[in-house]
Amino acid sequence: MRIASIDIGSYSVRLTIAEIKEKDIKILLEKGRITALGTKVKETGYLQEDRIRETLEVLKEYKEEIEKYKVDRIVAVATEALRRAKNGNEFIERVKRETGIEVKIITPEEEGRYAYLAVAYSLNLKGELCVIDQGGGSTEYIFGRDFSIENIISLPFGIVNLTETFFKHDPPKEEEIKEFFAFLEREISKVKRDCDYLVGLGGTITTLVALEYNVYPYDPKKVHGKRLSYEQIKKWFDTLKELPSKERSRRFKQVEDKRAEVILAGIGIFLKTLEIFGKDELYVSDWGLREGVIVSEALKEHHSEVSDNL
Repeated sequence: MRIASIDIGSYSVRLTIAEIKEKDIKILLEKGRITALGTKVKETGYLQEDRIRETLEVLKEYKEEIEKYKVDRIVAVATEALRRAKNGNEFIERVKRETGIEVKIITPEEEGRYAYLAVAYSLNLKGELCVIDQGGGSTEYIFGRDFSIENIISLPFGIVNLTETFFKHDPPKEEEIKEFFAFLEREISKVKRDCDYLVGLGGTITTLVALEYNVYPYDPKKVHGKRLSYEQIKKWFDTLKELPSKERSRRFKQVEDKRAEVILAGIGIFLKTLEIFGKDELYVSDWGLREGVIVSEALKEHHSEVSDNL
């Protein structure tokens, strides 16, 4: 069976096409584009028309790829931006009308479940895990062991709304950075639990791996499963905070132009999480929500007992 998984996030829209044989998953195509769909949702309550149009264009391109690969099933999910936006259902209707793709808005718990499943399947770490799925509008902390999830906590902030809230200057002023970290200290302290491993997901942390290990052009195989130390992550925060966003992407080819505007907020989440959890390093997963959707389908397809824990 061939399946296409589309993740419509607050910041990026990503496509994965995979072939499922038995419980083996072979990735055939992966694509991602930044459309910043969640821009201004926090302050206005609405998706902005220019962001909607850009996202629709990307989805039309993805539909062409899906047809080319003769996919049997499309699963398209949307997260925080559409959970919050008052015109979220209108957007979903437009997507159906213009592309034929049916989109489901998933809960933070479902989002966390898929992210955890992707990590459990692909990294196979033994012990208590905390998976940090950092997105554009929310950040999930998922605790579990093997394929069994014990707890999912969703915090209603991600790289887009944190940047909009705290970083009014480019580059940010020291006072803004202090307020930002004080906020994270308060919020992330609420989710602290004992665990053996931290695993980071999302475009920020995979970009840091690309920077640290000089991966360009981006190659998921060279990123997935790598480890980053607290010192490595802090080094990149300290380097990038001194530069205006345009200079970040100009100087470092691994940083996309749009990501450059919000990357500090993402790095800050991982830095503060390591501090609060008392860890020196984290694992990085290139697999996330959309691969988790595929893993879930593979397990369902073969009535695996694993799915009873999800």
